[in-house]
Amino acid sequence: MSRVAKNPITLPKGVEVKLEGMMLTVKGAKGVMTRELHPSVKVDVSSNVIQVHGDRENAAVNALSGTTRANISNMVVGVSAGYERKLTMVGVGYRAQAKGNILSLSLGYSHPIEFESPEGIVIETPTQTEILVKGCDKQVVGQVAANIRAYRSPEPYKGKGIRYSDEEIIRKEAKKK
Repeated sequence: MSRVAKNPITLPKGVEVKLEGMMLTVKGAKGVMTRELHPSVKVDVSSNVIQVHGDRENAAVNALSGTTRANISNMVVGVSAGYERKLTMVGVGYRAQAKGNILSLSLGYSHPIEFESPEGIVIETPTQTEILVKGCDKQVVGQVAANIRAYRSPEPYKGKGIRYSDEEIIRKEAKKK
């Protein structure tokens, strides 16, 4: 069996899990998430522990059980604590401003870029060069941060652009004569 799937998921206080057929619903302080489970993976929900079981002999089901366990764990963490991705902007004149669910970016183009955040995602700008993307779905938070970064990804010579706060840009040397 997958070594990941062997580990039980303990539920923190304030998180409720409901399993109806193949639909798993996790409800917490930050929101509600629902996921359809694969029929070959069995999930047992007790009072405050979730256990995932799969067929040990079948390699595909074994891998799927580990993936299912990781997805359920991400749902539990998302509805209880939430996920956050921080972006920083490096460059002269690069600015960001959040107005409701619209992020206005000034990235050196001839026009400002208006990015509308999807439902369930909150975008904040603590300073003009920092962007915080928050939400309860880990995949959506990461995808929104990647979409914002794609407007002006960091270039290797001066390091200008939008980067993740923990990202290190490998700089290239300038051309020599």
